[in-house]
Amino acid sequence: MKYRISAAIIAAALAIAANAQAAETRCGWIENPTPANWWLEDAESTWTIMTQGEDADAVEGMDLIPDISEHDYVSTNGSYGYACACMSVETDGKDRITKILSFRQLKLAKCRNDKALKLPG
Repeated sequence: MKYRISAAIIAAALAIAANAQAAETRCGWIENPTPANWWLEDAESTWTIMTQGEDADAVEGMDLIPDISEHDYVSTNGSYGYACACMSVETDGKDRITKILSFRQLKLAKCRNDKALKLPG
């Protein structure tokens, strides 16, 4: 009986672990060119965070992104633009960020000096 209970607990733990998303650290250009449009462009890809009209609900953790214009930032469209950042995120494994776990804005020079990143725009 103890063996069956232990086996059931282990099986349940493995199932939960298999379904859990692994956090990824993604660093690059965080872009907000127009209202409700956000993405992160890193050395690997462009990761969509949200797009106006498509995403009825904001991605969990969007509240962790502060007003990026208050720090090192480039304005491209009135109060919209881009900055350099590192984020801990969960993705769909393709091209979307599904959850933001943490956000840290960096100096623009950090991304400008990274040869693997192309300038936004």
